[in-house]
Amino acid sequence: MMIPSVLRLDPATRRASLDGKDPAFYGNPNAVYAALHDHCPTFYWEEQKIWTFVGYDQVNSLLRDRRFGRQILHVASRAELGMAEPLSHLRNFDAAELHSLLEIEPPEHTRLRTLVNRAFVSRHVEKMKPEIEALAHRLIDGFDGNGEVELLSAFADIIPVTMIARMIGIPDEMGPQLLKWSHAYVRMYMFGRTRADEDAADRAAKEFADYVRSVIRERRAAPRDDLLSHMITTEHKGQYLTDDELVSTTIVLLNAGHEATVHQIGNSVRVILDSGVEPASLFADDATTERTVEETLRLCAPVHIFQRWALETVEIDGIPFERGDKVAMILAAANLDPTKYSDPLAFRPGRREAPNLSFGAGIHFCIGAPLARLELNIALPILFKRLPGLRLAQTPVVKDVYHFHGLERLDLAW
Repeated sequence: MMIPSVLRLDPATRRASLDGKDPAFYGNPNAVYAALHDHCPTFYWEEQKIWTFVGYDQVNSLLRDRRFGRQILHVASRAELGMAEPLSHLRNFDAAELHSLLEIEPPEHTRLRTLVNRAFVSRHVEKMKPEIEALAHRLIDGFDGNGEVELLSAFADIIPVTMIARMIGIPDEMGPQLLKWSHAYVRMYMFGRTRADEDAADRAAKEFADYVRSVIRERRAAPRDDLLSHMITTEHKGQYLTDDELVSTTIVLLNAGHEATVHQIGNSVRVILDSGVEPASLFADDATTERTVEETLRLCAPVHIFQRWALETVEIDGIPFERGDKVAMILAAANLDPTKYSDPLAFRPGRREAPNLSFGAGIHFCIGAPLARLELNIALPILFKRLPGLRLAQTPVVKDVYHFHGLERLDLAW
C-alpha cells in the first residue's frame, strides 16, 4: 500500500505527521488507515501529541482495559498532573459535561448507566419500530415531486433527533432547535476548533441546560411515560439522580442519540450507491439488511476516535505510559485491519468476520447502539424500496468535522 501524500511516516521511530484538517485526509481517511496498518499501526501523532492505535486487537483491548479511563481527576489532582485550570469561557459547557456518561468512570458511571440502560435494551427499542417506519414513509412522501432530494436535511437529520427526543420526552417541534444546539455543542470534539467554536458551544450548553431544567420541572410536577420521568423517579441503591446529573445525561443522550446516526445514514447511502450493488439484493430480508447495515458501519463509521487517560503506569505495544498520559484509538481504522478482514476496503455485506467496533466496547459501549441500528435497519430499506433507481445527483463532499465522519450534503435523484 502506497503512503498517501498527506501522511508523513517514520516507521523506525513510529512517528507520524497527519493534518486532521486536510481534505486529502478527512475526505478519504480509509486510504490513510490502510497505509497505517501496513506500515505503522501504533504511532505517535505529532500534531495531536498523542500515541495512537489502529490495530483491531489493540483498540478492542484498550477500550476494555480498566487501567485506562475517560476521566483522570478522580485519581489525581490537577496539580499532580500539571494540568491547567478550566477555562472560564467554557464554564457552562464544562458544567453540562460534568456528569456525562461519556466522561465519567465507576462508581458514578455504573449508577447513571444502570438507571438509563433499561430504556435502550433491544426489547424496549423494538417497540419504536412502527414509529420509525411511519416517520420514514411520511418524510419520503414529502420529497419534492421532481425526483430530487437533499437527503440529509429532508430525511437523515429528522429521523434520529425525532426518535431520541420522543424517547426522552421532548416534543417533536423542538427538533430543529435541538439540532442547532447539538451542532454547536459537538464542535468542541472536532479537530481545529476555534475560540468562536468554543464560545458558541458554551452558549449552546447554557441554553440547552436551561431548557432541560424547565422540562425536568414539568416532569417532577407531572411525570409521564418517558425516559426523563423514569430517570427522575427511579432510585438506584437508595439514590436518585440530581438535577445536574439529569441535565448532563439528557444532553449527552440527545447529542449522541442523533448526531452519529445522521452521519451514518448519509454514509451508508453513499457507500451503497458507490458500490454498484443492486439495492434490492442488499435488503431482500431482515438478515441481509442487517448484514448490509453492519458492513456500512464497518466501512464508514460516523465517529472515528476515542481517547483514554492512563490511570496508572502501564506499557502497551512497547510504549510506556505514566498516570495522566493520554492514548487515542481510531475505531474506524480498527474496522479495516487486514488481519481481521479480507480485502478490508471493499464493500462486502456477506462477511462473516470480526464484529465492527463502530460503537466502541467495554463499559463505555454506545448505550444508543440498539436504537441507532434499528433506525438504520428500518430507514435504509424503506428509502431504497420507495425510490427505485436512486442515484447520486452529484459527487458528495465529506464534511470538515473530523473526528466525526459525514457528508456536507447528499443530493440524490431517481
